[in-house]
Amino acid sequence: MKLLIINGPNLNMLGVREPDIYGTGSYRELCGLIERTARELEVEVEIFQSNHEGAIVDCIQQALGRVDGIVINPAAYTHTSVAILDALKAVAIPAVEVHLSDVDAREPFRRLSYAGMACQARYAGLGVQGYVEAMGYLKRHGG
Repeated sequence: MKLLIINGPNLNMLGVREPDIYGTGSYRELCGLIERTARELEVEVEIFQSNHEGAIVDCIQQALGRVDGIVINPAAYTHTSVAILDALKAVAIPAVEVHLSDVDAREPFRRLSYAGMACQARYAGLGVQGYVEAMGYLKRHGG
């Protein structure tokens, strides 16, 4: 099994950007956790991060026929990107949405998730543990 982990805008700034909301761990530490979890689950993992919507769409499209599941944290594009939703629907790869913060407890605009409309499950408010849960979900459900 191969999983693709997609991280959207500003996630490369983890540990710097609003640590009271997103935690003090760095993006590099998050990637290390993802790689350790992949080894424990005995799955392959590819990690991608971009601040650019089109690059995320390209990554999703290029995953077709290459991966068995997608874990996506679209970050701010969660609430704005029909393009990412359409890409996820087009490839029809099992996907799980992740958010470090509890988006439902924040500003009202954050409660709308376009990407989530194409995802089988969602983990929010668990910090980086949400990635572990999402990867486990895909492993258990045959991603």
